[in-house]
Amino acid sequence: MLEMTRETFEELVSQALDRIPPELTRVMDNVAVFVEDEPDPADPELLGLYEGTPLTDRGEWYAGVLPDRISIYMGPTLRYCETAEDVVHEVSVTVVHEIAHHFGIDDERLHELGWG
Repeated sequence: MLEMTRETFEELVSQALDRIPPELTRVMDNVAVFVEDEPDPADPELLGLYEGTPLTDRGEWYAGVLPDRISIYMGPTLRYCETAEDVVHEVSVTVVHEIAHHFGIDDERLHELGWG
């Protein structure tokens, strides 16, 4: 497994978020991004997870709810990647993928777009 400090991994996630175009980050709403060590043991290879209500599904009822949560998993990412450059790329792809879910884009469409 590739070695990397949590601080370095968190910085890569932060840099990936900084590369999201401002016109998209301005419309992101009530979402928080976290770095976690490992996903649920039922899905140990999961690199990221979006939990919440996509923007496309929010209606008038959407008020006073906890923020959506995007988790980026360090352990599986480091096991999946062979080099530090691979980690940079995979973190960027995973962050974009999970933010796309926040915007209501499903896995099938992400695969069609080359982000799956």
